[in-house]
Parts: sequence; structure tokens; C-alpha cells
Amino acid sequence: MSTFLRVFGTAAIAYSVVLNLTFTLFTILAWQRIRFHHNGEDSLTTDEMFRSPLTPPVTVILPAYNEEAGVVESVRSLLQLRYPELEIVVVDDGSKDGTVEVLRAAFDLVPVRRVIRDELTTAPIRQILVSRSNPNLSVVSKDNGGKADALNCGINLARYPYVCAIDADAILEEQALLRVMAPIVDDPEVVAAGGIVRIVNGCTVHNGRVTTVTLPTTRLATLQVVEYLRAFLVGRMGWASVGALLIVSGAFGVFKRSVVVRIGGYETGTVGEDMELVVRIHRTMRRDGQRYKVQFVPDPVCWTEAPESLRVLSRQRRRWQRGLLETLSTHKRAMVERGQGVFGRFAIPYFILFEALGPLVEVIGLLTLPIAALAGVLSWEYALAFYLISVGWGMLLSVAAVALEELTYRRYPLRRHVARLALYSVVDNLGYRQLTSVWRLWGIVEFIRKEKSWGTMDRKGFTPVAPEPVEQNQAMSVAAADR
Repeated sequence: MSTFLRVFGTAAIAYSVVLNLTFTLFTILAWQRIRFHHNGEDSLTTDEMFRSPLTPPVTVILPAYNEEAGVVESVRSLLQLRYPELEIVVVDDGSKDGTVEVLRAAFDLVPVRRVIRDELTTAPIRQILVSRSNPNLSVVSKDNGGKADALNCGINLARYPYVCAIDADAILEEQALLRVMAPIVDDPEVVAAGGIVRIVNGCTVHNGRVTTVTLPTTRLATLQVVEYLRAFLVGRMGWASVGALLIVSGAFGVFKRSVVVRIGGYETGTVGEDMELVVRIHRTMRRDGQRYKVQFVPDPVCWTEAPESLRVLSRQRRRWQRGLLETLSTHKRAMVERGQGVFGRFAIPYFILFEALGPLVEVIGLLTLPIAALAGVLSWEYALAFYLISVGWGMLLSVAAVALEELTYRRYPLRRHVARLALYSVVDNLGYRQLTSVWRLWGIVEFIRKEKSWGTMDRKGFTPVAPEPVEQNQAMSVAAADR
């Protein structure tokens, strides 16, 4: 036992060093790339995109299941998108609430007959409705088949060469679609692109638009703001920089329709259909020797509602972990297939070692090292070194992500919000990340048990929040901001 504790303790420290070094490298790459992008040196302006005849038309697909709380605001935000030519297809996946009814009332929907391509197999369609007030808006009501099945149904109905998949609880900013399409217009090799997702909790939403940006009122949602900044601005920008971005968020992503159809559409047998699709695109395009790119654009903003209870957040993170494991299990052979490049030789092994198995190593490490130190197997210096590496380094990286946000996009204009985010970047590593590791470990157990349930995500909807007063010259303290 003493030998095991000594070896595992040393391995855990080495594991943390490699993980944090990789994320540090991604932070540097993200800083360089985002500053370059922020200065407007790598793409067309939105005005040029809007006027250009080369900007391709897009079908926006919004799958919805029991989303009556926020779906109307989401659709309103889509109708206000600034884009030359687009259609909006809402796919109601057999909702048991009033999703279709609130849409019918809000947008004057009437039933129509329409020929639908059957390139992708889906659950039966009940009816198709079109808005009399907004002819580019269609609503498809179908039998329940899951989110992936609903997306495939929308792809069958799509008339345009690019499809944009978004969540029903998401709100896009007016220029978001133009910005996420910019790399596709710039480079025909780009077959998929994703934008950043930010948390809408606490913000003021009016008529489908986020009119006032503030931090959430709850500590749990604020911690997720920091988490999202680190994951998107650093993680996804870093992976895109090396040509191995494995995730285009299901909340907001654009794909070339012909590529998605050719590889069989979204996989209905997984709860991580967004990641699985992107990984399959990588693997198929590389195996076929085709040139392609998957890009991440840091400033097209999609606002989404974050869980505000531990119960719902736990359910979400367990599902994410199961989706990750299902995808990696399906595509693990990419590591040994010829021609897979950085995707197969680096990205897949990294995600297996540090994302799939990470919760196991982290939880066992947190439990084992104190026991080893108390038993005299490992010195307290080793235990302290592990703590400083895994927690202290993580704090610095989280603070760096917040600093990157503040120096570029500054979505949170009040200084007390920035101070609060900086504080939560530290708090994030003192319990919250360890708790999410426990949930992810639970997700591993569910994966082994072949759990397939999606789980219920409680939605509060977008409730208007009173705007905050103009900031005074004296910055408010973080403690006062939290009261």
C-alpha cells in the first residue's frame, strides 16, 4: 500500500503539471489569437458581410422540448438577427407543455403542406406550421425522438446550404450570425464554426434582446460565468488554434449542410450529439483526405440560461461527462488510424486522459494524498506541492481568462463586476471545481451503467431585471456586491 500511495502521489503531481502546462499554452495561444481577432485583422466586417453577395443563406434550427418558458423570446431574438437571407425552423420534439401553443399565439402560425427531404431518418412529423406575420419562420411538430432527432428533422427541412443549430433557451445577439459566418465566407475550407456562449442569468431581456448585461444574482451561476470564460475564450480558442477543436457547442454552431448529411447527420444514440458530430467530421474528412477546418469565433454571442440549483447543475454535468465518454468510446480508434494528424494523435488522447479520466484522478488524488501524508508515506511537502500546482495554478489560469475578457470584449462594464469575477476566479478552485469533479465521476459511473436518460432541465425563462444604477466613481466592494 505504501508503494502504491507513493507512486500515485508522484503521478498525480506529474499529471497536474502536464494538464496545467497544456492549459497555459492554450492561454498564450488564445491571448494572441483573440487580440488578433479583436483588432479586426482576420475577417470581414459585419457591414461587408451583410452587403456581400458571397454571404451564403443560412437555416437556423431550434429544437425544442418543453420550452414554453423561454422559446418565444428565443425566436424573437432570431427574427431580429441582422443577416442577408435566412430561414428559422423551430422543431417541437413532442413537447408535453404548451411550447407549440405559445409559439402559435405569438407568431400567428397556420398549418401548411410542404415536401420534406428524407435524407436523414427521423421520428414521424405531425404537422408543419408557418407564421403569417413572419414568412421565414416555420414550426415543425413531430413525435418525440430526442434532440439529435429534432436537429436531423430540421436539416431535412432546411432549404439553405448552411445550418445553424441553437438551443431553445438561447438568445443570439443581432450581429452574432454574421460574425460566426465570417470565417466561412473568408475560407471555403471551413465546414463548421462555433461562437462563444455566455450566461444570461441576471441580465435584462426585452423583446428577444439582452438590453442590460449584469452578473447573476446567485453565487452558483456566477461561478459558471468564470467557468464558461475559461472553457470558451481559452480552451476552445486554444484547440482551434492547433486545428483540433472537438466541440462546437450545441447552443450555437454553424455547419455546412452537405457535409452533415454526407456523414449521416446527428447521432441519436448519444446525449453528447454536438461533440460527436464534430469528432465524426474530423475523422471522416481526414480519413477521406479532404481539406477542411473547424473554427471558433470568440465574439458572436449566444446567451443561455445556466442552472441555479446544485441538483440541476449536477444533472447537467453528469450528462456532459456521459456524452464525452460515449463520443470518445465510439471514436477511440482515431488514435491509431492513418492520416488523423493532430486530431487523432494529440486531441483524442488528451481528452481521454485529462477529460474522460480526469475526474477519477482528481478525486482519488484529493483523497489519497492527505492519507499518504498522514501515514508518513509521502511528505507534507509533496502534498503541499500538489495542492499549489492543482489549485494555485488553476487560480492563475482562471484569473487570466477573466483578464482576457476584460481587455478585449468587456461585456461586464461595471468595475465591481470585474472585481467580483476576479474573486470568483479564486473561489472557483476552492471547492466548486472539486465538486464538479465528483459530479463528473458520477457521470463515469452512469456511463458504465449505460444510463441514457437526458434528465429534466428546469427553466425559469427570461424574466426582466431592473437595470443597475450608473456606477459611481468609487468602486463598490466585492463583499457589498454579493449582499
